[in-house]
Amino acid sequence: MTGKIAVRRGSGNVFADLGLDHPEEEKLKAQLVREIRDIIKRRGLTQTRAATLLGLKQPDVSALLTGRVHKFSLGRLLRCVRRLDQDVVLVVRPKKIRASVPRRPRVAA
Repeated sequence: MTGKIAVRRGSGNVFADLGLDHPEEEKLKAQLVREIRDIIKRRGLTQTRAATLLGLKQPDVSALLTGRVHKFSLGRLLRCVRRLDQDVVLVVRPKKIRASVPRRPRVAA
């Protein structure tokens, strides 16, 4: 392949870059799912045992572990994290201001 491909710098949120409706919420859900998945793996839990701990059905744990999180609200994911004996800390801080200089797309050869 010898054609050039236009490359743009991402925003830091892939869900925003993909044009999803609520990108910040999707990013937060992805972070929570990653934590839940890591804890389950680290503890060596089966999906059945994880389901019992999380108060979910096994097919829901399967969906969670494979990234199918559309039916999980933030609240439900937070409850799962808490049921795994984890604290959740919410931090509010001023938004980072990005440079207002428009960036030109890069072209990779």
